[in-house]
Amino acid sequence: MKKLLVLLLILVTIVGLAKPLKVALLLNGTLGDKSFFDSAARGIEMAKKDLGIQATIIEMGYNPANWRPTLEDVSDQDYDIIIVGTWQMAENLEEVAPMFPDKKYIIFDTTVDYSKGGLDNVYSILYKQNEGSFLVGALAALMTTSGLPKTNPEPIIGCIGGMDIPVINDFIVGYIEGARYINPDIKVLISYAGAFSDPAKGKELALAQFRQGADISFNIAGQTGIGLLEAAKEMDKYAIGVDSDQALIVEEKDPDMAAHIVTSMMKNVDLSLYRALKLHLEGKLKYGQAEALGIAEGGVGVADNKYYRQLVPEEFREKIKELEELIRTGKIKVSSAFEMSSAELTELRNSVKP
Repeated sequence: MKKLLVLLLILVTIVGLAKPLKVALLLNGTLGDKSFFDSAARGIEMAKKDLGIQATIIEMGYNPANWRPTLEDVSDQDYDIIIVGTWQMAENLEEVAPMFPDKKYIIFDTTVDYSKGGLDNVYSILYKQNEGSFLVGALAALMTTSGLPKTNPEPIIGCIGGMDIPVINDFIVGYIEGARYINPDIKVLISYAGAFSDPAKGKELALAQFRQGADISFNIAGQTGIGLLEAAKEMDKYAIGVDSDQALIVEEKDPDMAAHIVTSMMKNVDLSLYRALKLHLEGKLKYGQAEALGIAEGGVGVADNKYYRQLVPEEFREKIKELEELIRTGKIKVSSAFEMSSAELTELRNSVKP
């Protein structure tokens, strides 16, 4: 009888071990942004294919009133890991995660406040977007006075942020520093849309920048930035995408738009989520803390695609590789908006005003 019980116990254990990891990705927005949330979804699909997980992607929409109830409801279901992202979900997670101590949570592009306690079941992923933005800022400065098609002699570049918040300003700080590394006299037009889901506003702001002399502008605005890409096509100027390889994403439906995107600053949400789930399966994921992924960790970078190779001269691409290596080895240290006072950030932005 004892042997039978032992065998049953072993069988139950084996079956339990064989049970696929069940993951839910909650998006505080929708798929189709051709940027941040689409990248997260790709990471989940990669993990399903390679790691054998079961996963559900839930689009919560842009109404904040839906986010907390959905997070609680999903946490009460039989998922092993619940993934959320962006600063807008941090407070919700800080409140919900302690209610479900047996669940595991991953939050990307922000961190929870671990000093509040009860968050030992949360792993936070941060990205050193300032490092990747340094590279595209340098590229923009190289392109703008190069004499290439679509450029003018004025050393003026642009960028459009979704909102005036620390994570967006971290992009902008890196962008400015990279541009000034190439040309200390560069001017940068900076606009904030006040939203991440308003392409019409993004287009309006980008058109204004191009009319003010910018010949290349950086999308740091999620779906709002699709308007920037449209404006670049309409005005025959250059654009820099964000988060995902936006040229390859839009090329099937709009090849002309893709041909105006010189590169994208890759915030590799997909790879970071895949990495986190793999580490979880290996028992190595560091819950209860945040981890920042930069160039050295493969967390950020520049999209190297056919458009980049066609539109950007080889000498410029080699320069970007050189700068990437200098950042990787710590020889260039890029400033971060998270470590700046409001006065310091304002001074930096004002220093590059045309």
